[in-house]
Amino acid sequence: MTRTQTHPGLSIRQRRARKRSRKWFFAGLGLAAVLALSAAPLALFLADPLLTIRDPIGKADVIVVLGGDGPSRATRAAGLWQTGVAPRVLVSGDGDCYWIREAMVDQGVDRSAISVECQSGTTWENALFTSPILKQMNVRSAVLVTSWYHSRRAIASFEAASEDIRWMSIPVEPRQPLEKIAFGPDGMQIIKEYPKTVWYAVRQFLGLESTRIPAPFPSREARI
Repeated sequence: MTRTQTHPGLSIRQRRARKRSRKWFFAGLGLAAVLALSAAPLALFLADPLLTIRDPIGKADVIVVLGGDGPSRATRAAGLWQTGVAPRVLVSGDGDCYWIREAMVDQGVDRSAISVECQSGTTWENALFTSPILKQMNVRSAVLVTSWYHSRRAIASFEAASEDIRWMSIPVEPRQPLEKIAFGPDGMQIIKEYPKTVWYAVRQFLGLESTRIPAPFPSREARI
């Protein structure tokens, strides 16, 4: 079968136009890839000033630890508790809430000082689902522990969900130089954090956040 017979409905001029459009498409795709690769180093370089909130360490009623990067966040929160920053800890996140609690206990934190919220799956849910727990604990000031590049979005969410609490952001600091972070798992997470931060800000401005808090289910200990 000849090429002309393969596309019986297209004229020679149309087939040539289609070839040119494909060439422009792949050229544009290549340009987009180059721009993305060149933008990535700049995004990583600006992550600290744009994505990070650090407050002076001060006394608080509770340390709130977010699930996700469990080992580093557990260690950071345990160190704050051991230095007397706050007498209580609240771990939030459905992925590793119990693991973080056990890791903190292994590092010397009193088990009775740690509460858990294990239903939230996003940063906004972390903030929303812990709000009634914090009210029940009569919390007036709290330290928030998360990864450094996640701290701006996290602190904005918690301030919106619990406006009556004074929040302090004491994040986990980078563990490697920036050039090593870029080629590790945190590199991609930092890139993803930019659109997430913008989307959270837009959603909060437009009042689109969910306000539904699910009924708490029995703890793992109660179900065993």
